[in-house]
Amino acid sequence: MRLYGLFLLLSLSSAVNILTSPPLNCTQQGLRCTVSSSNCLDKGWLKVKDYTPSSPEGLNVTVTTKEDEAGQLQPVLAVNWNMKDDGSIRYLNATEFHLVVLATNEHICVRYSFKDKLPMRNSFGNKWSFSANMLVLDPGHMYRVSVFNIPKPEMFHSNYDISTQVLVPGCQDSVMKMTQFCIERGSLWQSNISVAAKERPALTVRFSPDPLCEEYIVIVTCESIQQVEHVFKANQTDLNRTFSLNKWPRSCCTFDVEVKPIFQKCGQDCARHKKTLLICPAVPTDAQVAPQYTPVIVSVVLLCAGILSVYMHILCRKPGKPSDAFTVVEDKIPKLLQQTPKVLVIYSQDHHLYRDIVLKLCAFLQAKCGAKVLIDLLDANFLSMIGRLPWLEWQRRQLKNPTDKILVLCSPGVQAKWRAMCGHSRVTLKEDLNSSMDDMLTPFLNLFLPNMHQARMHGMYMVAYFSDISNEQDVPSIFDIAVKYKLMRDFEELFFGVLDMEKYQPGLVHRIEGIGGDEYFKCPSGLALKNAINTFQAYQLKHPDWFERECVHSEEELGTEASRLIEHQHGPPILECLPLIRDVPSVSVCEVQIRENDDSVKVLTPELNTKRHLPSVAELIPEVNPVYTSPNLSFAQPSVLLTEPVSSGQKWLSSAARHQSQVPVEIGEEWPSGSRTLNSQDSTPPCSSTGSPPPNPINKCEDKIEPNSGSDQGYISKVPSPLGTSCKEDPLVALARLQEELYLQTVNSSELGP
Repeated sequence: MRLYGLFLLLSLSSAVNILTSPPLNCTQQGLRCTVSSSNCLDKGWLKVKDYTPSSPEGLNVTVTTKEDEAGQLQPVLAVNWNMKDDGSIRYLNATEFHLVVLATNEHICVRYSFKDKLPMRNSFGNKWSFSANMLVLDPGHMYRVSVFNIPKPEMFHSNYDISTQVLVPGCQDSVMKMTQFCIERGSLWQSNISVAAKERPALTVRFSPDPLCEEYIVIVTCESIQQVEHVFKANQTDLNRTFSLNKWPRSCCTFDVEVKPIFQKCGQDCARHKKTLLICPAVPTDAQVAPQYTPVIVSVVLLCAGILSVYMHILCRKPGKPSDAFTVVEDKIPKLLQQTPKVLVIYSQDHHLYRDIVLKLCAFLQAKCGAKVLIDLLDANFLSMIGRLPWLEWQRRQLKNPTDKILVLCSPGVQAKWRAMCGHSRVTLKEDLNSSMDDMLTPFLNLFLPNMHQARMHGMYMVAYFSDISNEQDVPSIFDIAVKYKLMRDFEELFFGVLDMEKYQPGLVHRIEGIGGDEYFKCPSGLALKNAINTFQAYQLKHPDWFERECVHSEEELGTEASRLIEHQHGPPILECLPLIRDVPSVSVCEVQIRENDDSVKVLTPELNTKRHLPSVAELIPEVNPVYTSPNLSFAQPSVLLTEPVSSGQKWLSSAARHQSQVPVEIGEEWPSGSRTLNSQDSTPPCSSTGSPPPNPINKCEDKIEPNSGSDQGYISKVPSPLGTSCKEDPLVALARLQEELYLQTVNSSELGP
């Protein structure tokens, strides 16, 4: 019994049925065909097919009505589709359409199985066409219809079906309300509800029943208070129910009456019929009711009258000039400046045109407003010497007075760098790399951030942006605590903020002539600022992606762009002249030192130092007396000729005296009596003259010495070497004469005696 009840419940709740009359048939001329229905599960899906037919085409779906075998009108689904006339039709075994109820996910399939192989077209020369109109639908439901050919293609192959969705109209539709489905649910019920309240304590509800419904529920509602009564037909043609009004407050005037039928097919979900009744008259007649609401009504009327009078007074009042209510005071900047305010300007070098705007703003602050501006662009030398952080720390220590402010000019670069500090991708701007100061905003935020949110420091920081080239979205969230100024519209308010002075005071409005948003450009510095803003604004309009162009990933990218710009330059080349340095061996110049009252001759010969790589000067001192040895004397090879004296009657004459007369001297110069070497110190020990002849007098004659010497600058020296004169006298003759002179000197000294 339980299984039968469950089957009955499922059959009642089913949204799809199949008509059995007339019998199902799909046979056509030249085609034998059978019809079957199922729950869309097929064992043939497990078999792999090498060849499968193409999908159908031309699907057409409509909803219509049709009488069933009992003569009752039912909503049915009419489906039509065609087969493709291609070669795959030879593998076609069947065609099937699939119906799904979207609300309940209920499935039903109807298959047309072919007993013969289909030619490409039917006997009439048309494409094979199939139709179906045996499925009964429920009004108010949404269905999905799909048609596909059997066997189905394998998974991940081409689409094998065509599908569409269809909505069946509800029972309110003029056609659907005549179907058996809607009639069984009360679509033809005429309730004829009437509500009467002849006496205050009672409310009577009357209505007509439906032949298919035995039970009804009457619901009366007023001010969220509800009363429910059950009514049974019991072969009556008119039903009524009376409700007592004492269960509602006396203020209830509007009653909503609903009659809910309990049909067998829809149960508690059947459509309700409603009606509304107003039982209160327009003017209260009960004397006890009027005094209860009189104070409230009077209070509301008086309040509305007061609000209306105030509104009319404000609306009808003639608008006067600000001078009627306030006194406008034209202030002069020199009078307001008790001391020169200092303004530290912090910004981001987004573009060279934007940097020009910042400079023009600083010039306007100094020239027109009398403020002392502290900015890195005006202190580049000192900043490059000490660095960015020390420079910012130094400027912070200078801001001691209450009128000293820090002005942050916000731009897209400021917002991007703040986001980079918060963890977003790093931003590198071209102007920061090209500038000697680099980025000043990031170290400023790192240094000033700790005390920026202190209560006593709020008045020190001011935030502004140029409204013509930026917007409020460029202001980082860290500056939400500060007042934001739009330049140049709010420049006057910004300057009052610098002075710690209120523009609006009780009965007074302070104004400063020449710095407002509509007149700041009447001075030269303001005009230059306006032109700079207009130039950058025009550049932004021409290049909407200007900020992305200014961002680079590395310095190498900036160098590549600079090289590309240099390659495209047209003009004369730039030449660099370098001095030519002659890389030749150095020349040492030695001069002969002649000592007066000496009996010996010193001959200096230049010697090249080959052991050192750098040019040097060699000092050579000849050996005078074999007995005396100087620690500074060092000769690689003997450069003197020692001879023994011979007796002669001639007087001995120093060869140095003879050579001295032969040395050429330039005009205006005198050869010194005692020449020294190039070295400033005399390393040769002095020779003392005792009157006795030297044991080994020396005479040397150079074979060949270059008359000119060159310096390391490539110039030719004009002074010839004193030893550059070669001997023209026969050496044997000179030796004989020297021996004779020495001999005569020896004889004379022996005659004189000690």
